[in-house]
Amino acid sequence: MKIVFYDTKPYDRESFERCNKNYPDIEVEYQDADLTEKTAVLARGADAVCAFVNSNLSAGVIDRLADENIKCILLRCAGFNNVDIERAKACGITVLRVPGYSPEAVAELAMTLALGVNRHLHKSYIRVRENNFSLNGLTGINFYKKTAGIIGTGKIGAAMARICHGFGMKIIAYDVFENPAIKEFTTYVTLDELLAQSDLISLHCPLMDNTYHLINRETISKMKDGVILVNTSRGALVKTDDLIEGIRAHKFFGVGLDV
Repeated sequence: MKIVFYDTKPYDRESFERCNKNYPDIEVEYQDADLTEKTAVLARGADAVCAFVNSNLSAGVIDRLADENIKCILLRCAGFNNVDIERAKACGITVLRVPGYSPEAVAELAMTLALGVNRHLHKSYIRVRENNFSLNGLTGINFYKKTAGIIGTGKIGAAMARICHGFGMKIIAYDVFENPAIKEFTTYVTLDELLAQSDLISLHCPLMDNTYHLINRETISKMKDGVILVNTSRGALVKTDDLIEGIRAHKFFGVGLDV
């Protein structure tokens, strides 16, 4: 099997070459270019392409891949909203993704962002570099006994819930499907209840039609004043202009984003 690996970064090549030593029958060709209609021709002679979360896998690109006899699209990410699934199905191309890679790593990053925002670590770092050791404006809150609202309780959301539980927080959650693995210490509530009760809100849901701009002017208005918002999922879960408006209105204690 031959795979063309698009949008290759040095760490991608290093990791995949190390793993691929165990699979001598798989040939991987690395490309710096990302996948588009113009670059789809680079997959000529291959059986599959490997793409990332920002790769263009629209109908036009999939048609070009079908012209090159590609049989499989391998996504090295969980999200697949950038893929025209129906066109891939029509072209007989299988789409595979990674539904749960390093959930604890992402959850730990989400808590890192929450702690960094809460304790103003970015501002502290800058002050210390300037020999300013004043604590004015740098005080945070204790997460202990506060309420953490987890939106999306798949593998990553569940890992985040466990971390927050370890901090002694009360855990509430919203999801279409309840996760039995965390129900011992998690209470499922409506989205409006979560928004109104949470001191920390962490987003861990996929980007779909019903989650697009889930965080907007209306939902922000339902949040507590001084809430901390963290998003390590997809950027379009949050309507940026409305978020900026909320920040300028001092609705948030802080916001942590890695999307």
